[in-house]
Amino acid sequence: MGETRATDPRVSAPVLGAHEHADAPAPGAAATERAGVLPAQQLREAIAREWLVADPWRIPDASVQPASLDLRLGEHAWALRCSFLPDSDSTVEEKNEDLAFERIDLRDGATLERDRPYLVPLIEQLRLPDHVRAKANPKSSTGRLDVFTRVLSDRSHRFDEIAPGYHGTLYLEIVPRTFAIRVKTGLALNQVRLLSGDGRLSDEQLRGLHGEQPLLYLDSRPLQGSELSLGEGLFLSLDVSGGEDAVVGYRAKKNSLPIDLTGAALLKWRDYWEPVHPERGGRIVLEPEVFYLLLSAEGVCIPPSYAAEMLAYDPTAGELRTHYAGFFDPGFGYSRSGAGGSRAALEVRARDVSFMVEHRQPVCKLAFERMAEEPDVLYGAEIGSNYQGQLTMLSKHFLERPTAPADAAPDTGTSPP
Repeated sequence: MGETRATDPRVSAPVLGAHEHADAPAPGAAATERAGVLPAQQLREAIAREWLVADPWRIPDASVQPASLDLRLGEHAWALRCSFLPDSDSTVEEKNEDLAFERIDLRDGATLERDRPYLVPLIEQLRLPDHVRAKANPKSSTGRLDVFTRVLSDRSHRFDEIAPGYHGTLYLEIVPRTFAIRVKTGLALNQVRLLSGDGRLSDEQLRGLHGEQPLLYLDSRPLQGSELSLGEGLFLSLDVSGGEDAVVGYRAKKNSLPIDLTGAALLKWRDYWEPVHPERGGRIVLEPEVFYLLLSAEGVCIPPSYAAEMLAYDPTAGELRTHYAGFFDPGFGYSRSGAGGSRAALEVRARDVSFMVEHRQPVCKLAFERMAEEPDVLYGAEIGSNYQGQLTMLSKHFLERPTAPADAAPDTGTSPP
């Protein structure tokens, strides 16, 4: 969930380039000896060894997050008549030839319409060694605006999953769902993690880790081991508590003006959202195909040696989807004092029919993975992270972001020291 301001892709400093680190040690067997997600310092080494390249531009230091790298939009987009995936024998551009009907210049900015798929070649390209794979996810602000994005790679029938040893261009499919959006070259809507081996934690290992370093909190107290809900990850539940005047979330307004994603804190939230109040008994009814932003009841803490990813809840639990997966970087909700965690923003949409959700109803889960090494920088205020200790679920683009109501459970998440 790392977030920093978008930077010009041709920024001159600080930057990392292969010619500046020609003597840097290869982040190969020694650097990735431990299975897991490559941390910031190994990502910088990977850039120096040209596992990640951005010709003819450079990769700015600000793109490197604690456990991921921002992926920036290239110079043009194609408007598509439908979404697609390449197969094992085709490239993205070969498939795109029959589906694209307009080429859009992004260098000075362009507005992307609602419910239209677009395909954008990304500035960053991969030249991965055989033992390293990659996984992509939307940045937190992208999901909070109901912008559906996923990464495509050549000769792959999976979105967001990049095979070990991949050499080639990455492409981003963008589908604005609720709001039209304005984007331009250099804007980062997605991020990529590099992974070596399998560092995923089993439920038993998660329970053990929680006993040593609490991962979930409720009302500022660590959950007891017996209170954890596990199933190939830790389940999170909704907070829809409070009186009938409490604000427990926000419902997106359709037919609003476009949102300019190239700026931050410029828009009035009431022009795009309306508050959601709970019904008596701690519940809300979601209207079908309407986008909602809600908060988790639990505070989440990601220790420095671990990373997490939000996964959609099992669809057999109801006609409900936590809309976008997302990365949680090491340090999210973490404090060396052990206080509280930080609540997670949940992007939710009911499918086909109205659907009731209740306070503490599970809606998604966090899968945890080891870091190959503890990162030399953690998610938090020191790197300009926007959502540490968040009291609202609205994105950084709004001038006035309302905070949680006074009678809501306090959020005591703090920035890492």
